[in-house]
Amino acid sequence: MKIILVDDHSILLDGLKRLIQEDDMLSVLDAVTTLPDAIRAIDKHKPDLVITDYNLGEDDGLSLVQKVKRINPEIKIIVLSMHDESHLVKEILKEGVNGYVLKKDTKDELLEAIYSVRGGKMYLSNDINSMLVKSLYEPDEGKLLTSREREILQLISKEYTNRDIA
Repeated sequence: MKIILVDDHSILLDGLKRLIQEDDMLSVLDAVTTLPDAIRAIDKHKPDLVITDYNLGEDDGLSLVQKVKRINPEIKIIVLSMHDESHLVKEILKEGVNGYVLKKDTKDELLEAIYSVRGGKMYLSNDINSMLVKSLYEPDEGKLLTSREREILQLISKEYTNRDIA
């Protein structure tokens, strides 16, 4: 399976690449840190799978998912993120990602996600599954906020200053 990795932290990409390449059935074609670089790498390499973070510096994984699905809806996408907020997870799942794994999960869980997605299945890590089930019984946080409030929260999660947000 041909894979492209996307994360705005280079050191994480290096470790992730090594971890995945320990498996002879998996091949990391490229590891990039920005959305524009990701689009170029996808155009060049034609991967089977993109593994991306939700936050990509100036951009976000949601924008990447939308662009990848427009370029080639057959490309599988796994989000690998620290974010486990139900409204963010639901938002990106609606865009057609094939898996969502948390950065705190194990190597084995990530590999299980890759192989599940490769086999045509959707994969959600155990914590994401639990959170989504729990959210069925609680009000949707995302609907309690205005669009501007959600925008501000996204900017805060990207470490923008109050001045930048204003």
